[in-house]
Amino acid sequence: MSNFKFKQFEVAQDKTAMQIGTDGVLLGAWSDLVDSRNILDIGCGTGLICLMAAQRNPSSLITGIELEFNAFKQSTENCKKSKWNNRISIIHSSLQSFNSSSKFDLIISNPPFFSGSTESQNYERNLARNTHTLPINYLIKKSKALLDKNGKFIVIIPFDSKTNFCDLANNNNLFLNKICFIKGNISSPIKRIMMEFSFAKSELIKQELTIEIYRHQYTKEYISLCKDFYLKM
Repeated sequence: MSNFKFKQFEVAQDKTAMQIGTDGVLLGAWSDLVDSRNILDIGCGTGLICLMAAQRNPSSLITGIELEFNAFKQSTENCKKSKWNNRISIIHSSLQSFNSSSKFDLIISNPPFFSGSTESQNYERNLARNTHTLPINYLIKKSKALLDKNGKFIVIIPFDSKTNFCDLANNNNLFLNKICFIKGNISSPIKRIMMEFSFAKSELIKQELTIEIYRHQYTKEYISLCKDFYLKM
């Protein structure tokens, strides 16, 4: 598997079954990094979001945690080779075993999507995608414990998981402040959403993002969001 080259960094993905996808790029580009000095990426995979955060916020310190060992090695190597290696730390750990002496201003996660029925034959891919490994209620509960009182918790999840996720977040005093509905193209249904939570209630900001007008013809909104990263934008 060849390396994925972005404008300011390169990501190797030959050691892990979880490859770079649009979801990770969208989450890394959309997340609000203002005033986020201490950032945590839960399930950092290849290190993509850690690298994007380092590029976007030159004063941030970023911690990525990754359970799957090959992905941990991959993300460690990718971040060490970047020009931000002194600001990124990758830790081989499950969220359940992870603890920090300091709170985080921003917690980002592209969490497991599936509960078992759509598992593949690849163990490593299932480990990263299966909610048995990281139950959503635990993700929310532990993120609450790690989050600074003024911090933000940002995720990308399937659209049909929205109600359950928001109910669990509300039960942990995390309130939805901003949401982005994502469509692959103009005629396709909404399949993904990005959501920002915090401990403060506020008027909900709603956004919509369509990726393509038609195949490989991207919308101006998608280009504006991702142009600092993709080589051909």
